[in-house]
This record gives sequence, structure tokens and C-alpha cells, in this order.
Amino acid sequence: MADAVSQAEGWRERWVRSRNRIVGSPGFQRWAGRFPLTRPIARVRSRRLFDLVAGFVWSQWLLAAVESGALKALSRGPAGQAEIARQAGLSEAMAARMLHALAGLGLAEQVAPGRWTLGTAGAELLGAPGVVEMIRHHAALYRDLADPLALMRGERAVGMRGFWDYSTDNSAAAGAYSALMAASQPMVADQLLAAIDVRRWGSVLDVGGGEGAFLARLARAAPALRLGLFDLPAVTERARVRAERQGFADRLTLFPGSFIHNELPRGFQVITLVRVLHDHDDPVVADLLARCRRALDPGGRLVILEPMSRPGGTANPYFGLYLLAMGRGRPRSPAEYAAMLTVAGFGRSRCLPSDLDTAGLVVADAQ
Repeated sequence: MADAVSQAEGWRERWVRSRNRIVGSPGFQRWAGRFPLTRPIARVRSRRLFDLVAGFVWSQWLLAAVESGALKALSRGPAGQAEIARQAGLSEAMAARMLHALAGLGLAEQVAPGRWTLGTAGAELLGAPGVVEMIRHHAALYRDLADPLALMRGERAVGMRGFWDYSTDNSAAAGAYSALMAASQPMVADQLLAAIDVRRWGSVLDVGGGEGAFLARLARAAPALRLGLFDLPAVTERARVRAERQGFADRLTLFPGSFIHNELPRGFQVITLVRVLHDHDDPVVADLLARCRRALDPGGRLVILEPMSRPGGTANPYFGLYLLAMGRGRPRSPAEYAAMLTVAGFGRSRCLPSDLDTAGLVVADAQ
């Protein structure tokens, strides 16, 4: 068997080496671009290669469009270049340059000479407020990524670490972190609701639940569900305010504490970890999974909703550098979570379907 595996690996290596030699040949690229059957494929690959080269520039146009208020202005209906220029604090010529760039990205659309409205991609973007908040937050990330090799070598002071490190329960830092996470929770919560009927749950404890945006979504989906939230004191106070404002405070019990230092409360059928594990290192994650197992009675369930590392997935390039800038954590594969769950004392674990690399779903049973 070992010889067969080794032989298969050898064939794959030779095939990949041969393939790369062919597609990397300028002569082959010219031929593929002219031949009718391969021309469409060549064009797609050429555009993808350009996307890789231009990606950072495009992200800067995107940031400018959000920060200037240009996209928001266009969402109110068609507007002239002069109006967008005033909104953005730019000259009309520079506003025109930005609008043409945004049109190339599908974010804006010209409806008449000098008049613009929101493009399809722009409408989709503004329909996801969490994405807009992440774009604003990326301004700090871009500064850290100015020299990626220096970052990987540990030669740069990293500003992102100060933004995300609220482990000391500083209310200002906790507020900035929690607000950003809350804005992007709906699309993540929808992945869980599409895969699991939470109305069958009797009770759920959301560990590291921030200001309760995820639980608010569960509360609407399952009116009889008993809710618990465990997080730092400054964060649980924000959750109390949200719960009172959205009308589920009578179903919610708050547990102030640190999941790094404190045991978790018992008495809940399900524990959820939503975007908590990926930004912590392995020892912290292993310990937290063990705390979750101790808090669950046999027959209980742990639900992990995290960015997942998959072959060819977008979580690998994005979170690989993002978490490096944070100074801790890494995206893990479903198989890695399964192995860690077994060590923590859980029984069967399984990976459920999800449409997002940013929201892989693993469910484990307490035995």
C-alpha cells in the first residue's frame, strides 16, 4: 500500500511539473489565446492573474468609496459627478476618476454622461453592513501589511494587536471589537440557521458571545429558546443593553467572566463558539474545548462556527495574514477541529455544509 501511495504521489508531482512548464510557456499562452476552443479559458485565466496583481489597488478604491461616502450617496439614487465630488471632498475630475474605477469593479454604474448610480456589486455590498464595517477596519490592516515579509519575519511593530486585544476587559477596546463583530454576525448566523433547526434546542450558551448579536438572531428564530451569554464584564453589559432594546432580555442570562481563566456555567443543552477559536493559539483553544466539555452533560452538543482552512479556500490567504497581524491564532481545518475535540473528550463530531469559508460549521456531541 505504501508503495502504491508513493507511486501515485510521484505521478502527481511529474504531472504538476509538466503542466506548469506548459502553461508557463509564452508560446503556449499565445496559442491558447488564439485557438477558438481554449480562448475563453485563456481569457478567464488572464483576468484571474490580473486580479491577483491588482487586488490591493482595487481594495484601496473600495476603501475610498466607503470612507468618502460615495457609495452611500449613490444608494440614494442617480447623482451627478459634482454632487459626488462635494460629498467626497474631491475635485470633480478626481471624483470622475474614482467613479470610473468603481464602475470597473461593478460598484458604480453610469446611467447618463456625468450621472452615476449604484452598480450591482455596490448594492450587494451596502446590503451587508458587516462587510462595510470590515472594509473600514481594513485601513488598520493595510498599514500592517505594507511589508508582508517583514511581518512574517516578526520585524514590524503591529498595530492590529492593540485593536483586538481586549483581554484586560478595557471597555473602549471591548466596545470597538464587539461593535465590529456584531455588525458582521447576521450573515454568519444565517449559515447556522440554514444547517440546523435551532427550534429543537432547549437552551444555548454562547461563549465569547460579544454584545449578543448572534443570540438575538437565534432568539428571533426560536421564540422558546433559553439563552445564555458568557463574555468579559464590559462586553456582557453591552449585551444586556441590546437584549433590552430588542426584547429578549427576559430569556437571557448573562455570565461575566473570561473563558481563558474561568470555568463555564453548566445547565445548557448546547454551547456555541462563533468566531472565537480562530484568533487564539492552539493551547488556548484546546483548553477552551475542554472547558466546554466539562460544562456539558452527556448528550449535550458543542457547535463551532469558525473560518475554516480548506484546500483552495479563501480563508487560507485572508486569515493567514490577518491573524498574523493580530499576533495570534490561525485558520484550522475541520479535521484539525475533530482531532482537538476528541482530545477534549467529545464523541462524534461532524462538519456540516456551509456556503462561506468564513463560517465553517462543526458539531460535536458530549458523550
